[in-house]
Amino acid sequence: MEDIKKIEREINKLTKKGEIQQAIEYCQSLLLKEPSDTNLHIRLGDLYLDWHLDIYQAKQYIDEAITEYQKAAEVLIDNGEIYYKIGLALYHKGELDKAINYFNISSDKGGNKAQNYYMISNCLKRKDRFQDALENVNMALKYAFFSTSRLHYSKSRLLNALYFKDYKKRFLAYIELILSYITLPFDKEAKKNLKSKLKWFQILPTLFKADSYFASGQIELAFECYSKAIDKMPGFSALYVALGDTYRRAGKLEEAIIEYKMALWIDSLCHSAYSGIVQAYEELGDYDNAINYYQKYIKIHPYNAVLHSNIANLYFMKGEAEKAISHYQSAISINPKPDWTSIVAQTLGYIQQNVIKNTDCAIANYQMAHMLTPKEIDVYISLGSAFYDNEDYKNALIVYRRALELEPKNSRIHCNLGYLYWGMGDLDEAIKEYSLSIKYDPTYDIAHNNLGVIYLDDLVQLQKAIDCFNTAIECNPNYALAYYNLGRSYALKGENVEAAKYFQQAMDVNNITNEIDPADIQERLNNLFN
Repeated sequence: MEDIKKIEREINKLTKKGEIQQAIEYCQSLLLKEPSDTNLHIRLGDLYLDWHLDIYQAKQYIDEAITEYQKAAEVLIDNGEIYYKIGLALYHKGELDKAINYFNISSDKGGNKAQNYYMISNCLKRKDRFQDALENVNMALKYAFFSTSRLHYSKSRLLNALYFKDYKKRFLAYIELILSYITLPFDKEAKKNLKSKLKWFQILPTLFKADSYFASGQIELAFECYSKAIDKMPGFSALYVALGDTYRRAGKLEEAIIEYKMALWIDSLCHSAYSGIVQAYEELGDYDNAINYYQKYIKIHPYNAVLHSNIANLYFMKGEAEKAISHYQSAISINPKPDWTSIVAQTLGYIQQNVIKNTDCAIANYQMAHMLTPKEIDVYISLGSAFYDNEDYKNALIVYRRALELEPKNSRIHCNLGYLYWGMGDLDEAIKEYSLSIKYDPTYDIAHNNLGVIYLDDLVQLQKAIDCFNTAIECNPNYALAYYNLGRSYALKGENVEAAKYFQQAMDVNNITNEIDPADIQERLNNLFN
C-alpha cells in the first residue's frame, strides 16, 4: 500500500510541474516491472488522456489512453469506473456511438450515473440530438448531489437553445445558470474547465495583433497569428471561429469551412460557427451543404424566424418551391417584427403567384403583408398584380387606386394601371395611365414598350409604336422584348431587312436575359423571307 501511495505522489509531483511526459515515462518504467498492474494501466491511461486534452499542445494520445484502459478492463471486467474512462476517451476521439455504449455499460456495472448521463448528453449534442441531450442532463441531475455545476450550465444552454421564444423556459435557463455558479465550488471538473477557459486572456494580445494585421491588409501575418494562438490553446471553439471568419473575409472559403467545422466539433452549440459556415457555403454556391447546416442550426434554434427564412431562400434558389414555402410559413408564424414578416409574406406570395401558380394563396399572403405594413407601396403593386392574374379586375383596380392615394406620382402604379385597363379593353384609359407613368419617370422602359404595343397591335399607328420602342431601348439597351417589338413594327411596314436586324438583336440580348421564347424570334426571322 505504501508503494502505491509513493507512486501516486511521484506522479502528482511531476504533473503539477507540467512534466506529463516524464510522468508517462515513469509509469511505463514501472509497468515493465509489473505489466499486470491494473492501477498503473489506469493511471497511465489518465496521463495520456490529460496530455491529449492539454490546451497547450495538439498532439494525439487518445489511442494510447484507450489501450491502457482496455488492458485494465480485461482484468476489472465489473468495474464501472474503467468503462466510464474508456467512454470518455472514445468521446474525445469522436466515436460517439461507441462512447454512449460504454457509458451505458458503466452505469450497469455500478459506475457514477450522474457522470455517465452527463457524458451521454454531450455525445447527443454532438450528434445534433438536442432534446435527447436535455433529457439525459435531467437524468444526470437526479443522481447528482452538490457536484452539479457542469450539469446546470449544460442544461441552461440547452434550454436557451431549444426554447428560444418560450419565456418561461428561458427563465428556467437563467435559474440553471445561477445554480451552475452556486455549485461551482463543489464541482472539481467544472473548476478545472473554468481555469482552462480563463487562460484565454493570455492569448488576447495575439488576437488583437491578428486583427490589426488583417485591418492593414497583411493577411498572411493575420493567419499566422491565429494559427499560433490555436497551437497554444487548441481547445477553444472561439479561436477556430475567428480564424474561419478571417479566411472567409479573405475569400478563402474552403479553409474557412474547415475552421468552422473544428469549432462545431468542440462546441456543437457554437452559434457563430454555424453562422459562419452557412455563409461560407452560400458564397461557394454549395446550397446543399448550406441547407444541411441550416437544418442543424434550426434544431438548436427552431423558433428563429431568420433561419427559416434563409433556408427557404436557398430551397427557392434550388427550385424546391414547396420546401421553400414550408419554411417561409414557419418564419411568418414565428413573426418577430411586422416589417420583416411583411417582406417574408411578400416573398411567399411571389412564389405562390409566379412559381406555384396559386393566386388565391398569393393574394392571402399579400393581404397579410398589407395588414402588417399598410403604407408599403410594393405590397399594393404585388396584390394588384395577383388580383389581375386571378382575373379579378375590380379588386385590382381598387388596390391600385388606393396605392395612388399614398403616392399619386408613382410611375410603377400608373404603369400597372395601364396594363389593367389594357386587359379590360379600355385603351383610352390605358394610354392615359402609360403616359402618366412616362411623365413621372421618363426612363421607365416597360411603360414605353407597353404603350408601343398598344400603338402597334391595337391602333396600328406604326411610327408612334416605333418611337416608343426606340425610347424603351434608349432607356434599357438590354431590353430584348423592345428589340423584338421593333422588329415586328418594321415587318408590318414591309422593311424586312430592318426588321431582321432588330430580330437578330432581340435574339442576341435574349440569350442573356431570357425574356422571350427563342423559337418565337426565330420563327419571325424565318417568315420575313419566306
